[in-house]
Amino acid sequence: MSNLEIKKAIQTSRELLEKEQGLSPAFKSAMSVMFVAVSILLDRLNLNSRNSSKPPSSDPNREKKGKGKGLKRGGQKGHTGRTLKRFDEVDEVKEVRFDRSLLPAGKFRHAGFEKRQVVDIEFKRVVTEYRAEVLIDEQGKRYVADFPEGVTRAVQYGNTLKAYSVYMSQFQLLPYDRVQQAISDQMGIPISVGSIANFNQTACERLNTIGFTDWVQKELISSPVMHADETGINIDGKRHWLHCHSTPRLTWFYPHARRGGDAMDEMGGAGKVYGRTLP
Repeated sequence: MSNLEIKKAIQTSRELLEKEQGLSPAFKSAMSVMFVAVSILLDRLNLNSRNSSKPPSSDPNREKKGKGKGLKRGGQKGHTGRTLKRFDEVDEVKEVRFDRSLLPAGKFRHAGFEKRQVVDIEFKRVVTEYRAEVLIDEQGKRYVADFPEGVTRAVQYGNTLKAYSVYMSQFQLLPYDRVQQAISDQMGIPISVGSIANFNQTACERLNTIGFTDWVQKELISSPVMHADETGINIDGKRHWLHCHSTPRLTWFYPHARRGGDAMDEMGGAGKVYGRTLP
């Protein structure tokens, strides 16, 4: 029987019970309790994941809807495609020679090659050891050839590794410990979080020596539209605000203890223009 038929039967029984004159009050009361109990059980059996807190996983008889067609395969409308194309320069050439034993009888001449490329990557540690020649004259005086500029320690990190670390940290926005793990796992090079922070600091200082900060400010000022915002951050346990001015190409961050015009004035350039042009 369906739930609707059971409810209809209960209602009919209630009506007949009320019309019956010869029944005792105790019997009528017991029947009423029974009707209530049956109604409660019926409602509980009728619960599902759509009309209660019952999870879908415990509701095997739930109505399952199809997912529909969804998105089409491949790039969506407005998406800029990225197609892997043949490279003009290759790092290694491997010739695949035909097994002559598989050829039928006859004479054959070489007619060139068909080409296919496999594009892959390689992560490896590259250690360059500089050996400066040592000379000693007749009096025993020692002369050592000059090492290349920048090679100042017995063991040090190279510029390519430093650039990779800055890229992963500042552009890909990975936390320091994730950058540390990537360099260790991919290239087998031990590195500390402090070294990664020093690489970022050195990159910032070198950019400032070539006027990068002024250039960014000028580019932001000359942009027809500039986004400005700030968000709360924690510096040494104290609340500060990280101000942000940006365009689709450039972003300028500036931490400050306050919000509003005071911080924008200290930011200089873009901050001052923003503060004057908008209330």
